Amino acid sequence: MSTPYRIIGFELSPYSVKVRSYFRYKEISHEWISRNAGNMEEFTRRAKLPLIPLVITPDDEALQDSTPILEKLEAQFPEPSIHPEDPALAFLSALIEEYGDEWGNKAMFHYRWWYEADQESAAQRIATGNLPGAPEEAVAKMAAAIRKRMVPRLSFVGSHEGTRDQIERSYERMLAILEPHLEQRPYLFGGRPAFGDFGLAPQLQQCLSDPTAGARMREVAPNAVAWVERMLSPQASDDFEAWSDLAPTLAPLLRDEVAGLFLPWSTANAEALGRGDAEFSVELEGQPYQQAVQKYHARSLGVLRARYQAVKDRAALDPVLEETGCLPWVA
Repeated sequence: MSTPYRIIGFELSPYSVKVRSYFRYKEISHEWISRNAGNMEEFTRRAKLPLIPLVITPDDEALQDSTPILEKLEAQFPEPSIHPEDPALAFLSALIEEYGDEWGNKAMFHYRWWYEADQESAAQRIATGNLPGAPEEAVAKMAAAIRKRMVPRLSFVGSHEGTRDQIERSYERMLAILEPHLEQRPYLFGGRPAFGDFGLAPQLQQCLSDPTAGARMREVAPNAVAWVERMLSPQASDDFEAWSDLAPTLAPLLRDEVAGLFLPWSTANAEALGRGDAEFSVELEGQPYQQAVQKYHARSLGVLRARYQAVKDRAALDPVLEETGCLPWVA
């Protein structure tokens, strides 16, 4: 029997859950290894970046960064595909994947480290996971240290008093859009999970696990809750739908969230990086949104735009992007 893939990740990491969900969907033999104090030596030795998940292939290759991991594996395990055959749908799915990874993460991180109950819950769970079987006193000490370290990092995702309402409105709007859309289908693009599902659902799964964001999701978005839980071990039940069937309830996500918030923010970040600025401010919904420049986000925006340029026939795609306001930002 060949050596299975090994995923070194953590339950409170949306990107770890994303990769594990993909492995489960593809039924790729793998071992889930929760990163903790006992295996940090191997992780540090194999990882080029201090980021999880880390995937070790059967050929002993180390892979990092959830999106490239999925794309590399998709080439090796193409069925069932997470990309619709329709090139327009495939790009829209990739656009939502990028939105989930880069903008959906803001709500996740904000709620987890803004409110006291969430800070305590996350710090305790992280400490318990890092010190399995340790005495209560040691876990409590680590939890306090984690909380002290993580709360100031809210600014890294642009969460502060000036942006708190913007981030929370975005979360509420996202749930309000997803709820009727997911009432009609198990996944974002129909009867099987797409790239976009793997990008957005793990962020909301983390929100669901936290006290404040989780309570709100259960209150107003039971269909989204079911989708998030379904995406932990997704299975195909039908094919992808046509855009004409998806548009009435999915277009608002592209218009109000992706074009309304994410793409202007991502573009402003990339432009600021190009100027060599340390911080930037962009007007979103008539209010300034200010944060530190993020290098990775600028790179991933470049990859998204290259993906758009690679679509050979955009006759069906461009009208959708134009109608939802996304076209000027990706073309």
